[in-house]
Amino acid sequence: MQDSSKFVVFTVGDEEYAIPIESVLSIEKLEGITPIPHLPAYVKGIMKVRGELIPTIDTETILYDRAMEASDSVRVIVLRTDEISLGVLVKEAKEILDIPSEVIKQVGLVAYQKTSYFTGVANLDSRLITIISPTVMVKTLEGIKEIQEYMESQLQEADSKSH
Repeated sequence: MQDSSKFVVFTVGDEEYAIPIESVLSIEKLEGITPIPHLPAYVKGIMKVRGELIPTIDTETILYDRAMEASDSVRVIVLRTDEISLGVLVKEAKEILDIPSEVIKQVGLVAYQKTSYFTGVANLDSRLITIISPTVMVKTLEGIKEIQEYMESQLQEADSKSH
């Protein structure tokens, strides 16, 4: 019996990335993002998913310093981490893949602070898929604390209006 894990595979730029399926709440079409001023450039805004407001971040801005172009294939992968739930904008959500643990190699770049959320690379036949830890990524993003505080203040305002 081989050890394997399920991952949601997606593309950003021309590369394939994967996030462990345990972190993924849902995959949504891109619609109705409300921009919020003064947040970091990688934050596209806030989106309502199943009645919950979640900040949405652009992976293309985070990984390649350029905004993602809108297209019909763009998806929002909704993630839950210990700190925050957030939507991750990806060029295309491709598949859910079982990746055997023995094909996942550790990356020499883990020590590099800006990419510490790359936990490994899955080496499959003709594909290399970089595996991202959403929890580590959220911790490394500049400004995520401010976003959490903003989200909490929005929730408190909503609560005080409903009472």
